[in-house]
This record gives sequence, structure tokens and C-alpha cells, in this order.
Amino acid sequence: MTQPHLASVPPSSRLMSWLGFRSGDRPQAEAIRAPVAGSALAMREEARHRLLGMISQFVIDHGLEVSGANLTAVHGALSGIDHKLAMAIDARLKAQEPITQEWFDEVTGGDAYANYRAELDTLLNKLETGITSFTKTTQETQSVTGDYRAALEHHVQALKNPEEGVLLGLADLAKAMLERTRQIESDVRRNENEAKSLRKSLAKARRDADIDHLTGLPNRRAFEALLEKHYAEAREGGEPLSVAFCDIDHFKRVNDTHGHDTGDRVIKAIGEALANISGQNCHVARHGGEEFVMLFRGKTTDQALVALDNAREAMSKRRFVNRENEQAIGIVTFSGGLADVFAFPNSRTALKAADGALYKAKEAGRNRICVAENDPNLSVS
Repeated sequence: MTQPHLASVPPSSRLMSWLGFRSGDRPQAEAIRAPVAGSALAMREEARHRLLGMISQFVIDHGLEVSGANLTAVHGALSGIDHKLAMAIDARLKAQEPITQEWFDEVTGGDAYANYRAELDTLLNKLETGITSFTKTTQETQSVTGDYRAALEHHVQALKNPEEGVLLGLADLAKAMLERTRQIESDVRRNENEAKSLRKSLAKARRDADIDHLTGLPNRRAFEALLEKHYAEAREGGEPLSVAFCDIDHFKRVNDTHGHDTGDRVIKAIGEALANISGQNCHVARHGGEEFVMLFRGKTTDQALVALDNAREAMSKRRFVNRENEQAIGIVTFSGGLADVFAFPNSRTALKAADGALYKAKEAGRNRICVAENDPNLSVS
């Protein structure tokens, strides 16, 4: 396989600056191809490790999902294989606009994470179908084998006192067949138990696929399914429905100053604060990185704003401490954007509007909630 050359990305780009390259002077790019002690193999290994490190750092820095689709796309951009994506990232960074998962999905031709999860779902469905078929077959086999064994036992019982040699031979044959039938039944029961265990493992895998393991909250995939469900039900019942994006303020500063363990504590604390205002018809999920997403069903946008703003205010009064060195972290706040779902053509458009309101809150000074303006082009029937 041809090894990717990082230098194929335009050296003057903002993307190259993010990677540590300088226009007109590319010591890092040249270092990848420059002779090093050892051999050409050592050079290739160094380049591979460096590229892998930059891919990981890019995903972490921009809060992207750690999925196969994302890693493949980032590899294409940073290695220079995907020039179009590299140029899109370059333009985004030059404009000083954030590289979010939603934006990344759009420029890579669709929701990369959703596609990845859809592929996994297909595999899980095939596995579940196979388990169901196997279980049915073993149950039918067990039933038939049981009937066969009962008949053999009856005949063996009738041949206990044979009077002729031929009957004795038949009795021995029947006993051997009965023993073999019992063995088959035992094997079938064992296989059936294995199928049950596999089905439980499959159910757990499905649950785990919907959970963010750091916070214990639903993840982005699970939230999207919840949103579609509540969207349909709320529209049918004429109930109000709002969505919100929340993002931790200056989270990178916390990570850089106090480490990722402390950053994880902050993420969990925000998740708990938002979960405290959730309920049967109000759900919160970790959307990725330091970003959370919520839906409020049965509450007007004004009511949802009050609930979310109360949670924000309560969080701003807390004081965090680095547990390793007792150093004060200070105030941890979050910003939010809220949108009335039915004021937009569909739920996805409403999510984008809430995301836009979130960035307005950031631009306005952070630690606040902004409400998206309704779509003026929406025709109400």
C-alpha cells in the first residue's frame, strides 16, 4: 500500500498551520521524508506514527465522534488523499469557524456516524435473525428427539426379557440408539443455552451502542431516535416540542490546565445537571465532546427556557477543585441554544437552528441561553 504524504496538503493552508507546518518552511513535512538513523522502514514507521498522532489529536481537539467513518475521513484529509475535504477544513479554520460533528457530516457527504451505526445495526440484525433461526431449529430438533426417545424407551421396556437371540440383539441396538438420542438431546439443550446467552449479549450490545459510557446518558444515535419518536407523537397530539444544544464554556482551557480526568469530571457534572431537569418527556444526551442535546416535549419554548436557564444558573454557582492537587478550577458554566421544533420545517432543521442559537450565546459572552428565531418561510397549514 502506498504510504500517504502529509506534504501533499497545501503548505500555506490553515490546516497545515494547525498541524504545525509553516508556509515556505516545512521542517516537519521534510522530516517525515528525511533520512533517519536506521532504514527506509524506520522512516515509514515514523511517518505512520506521526500521522496517527495527528489524526487522534484532530478528532479530540474538535470533539468529533471516535467512529470508523470519522477516522477514515480525517485520515484522508490529513494524509492528502482527500484534497477536497482538506480544502474544506482549511477554509473553515481560516474563517475561524468551529469544526463540529454536524459540519463534518455535511462535508463528508452525509452523517458519517449515523452511517457507521447503520452498518453496525445491519450486522446486529443479521446476527439476531441467525440466532432466532438457530433457536427455532434447536427447539424443533429437541421436540422430535424427545418423541423419538420416548418411543425407544417404550420398546426397550418391552424387550427387557427377550426369549430369542434376535430379540436380544434388537434390545441391545435399541439401548444404543436410546443412549445416542439422549446425547443428542443434551447437545441440543447446550446449544439452546448458548443461543440464549448470545441473545442476552446481543441485547446488551444494543443497549451499550446507545449509551455514552462516560456520563451514562444516551448518545447522539439514541437521541436522534428519541427525537423522531417524540416528534411524530407530539405532532400527532398537538403538543409543544423544543430542542436545545448546550456546550461547556472554555472546556479546552479546563482540559489543558487540569488534565483530561478533571475534564471528564466536568462533563459528568454538566450531564448530571441537565439530567436533573429531564423526565419522561424530557431527554438529555451527550452529543459529542463537551456538547449536550436536549428535547422538551409538553413544554412551551418559554417553559423549556426557564428550566434550562435554572440549570445553567445553578451550575454557575458551583465551584470545582482539581482532586489531584486541590487546585481550584473555578466557575464552570455552559451556554445553550433553544428552538421550537414546530417553528421549522422538520426536526433536523430545528436542531440546526438550536445550534445556531448556541453560537449566538457564545458570541454574546457565554453562560447564557439564546432562543432561535422562528423560520419566517414556514407555511402553517
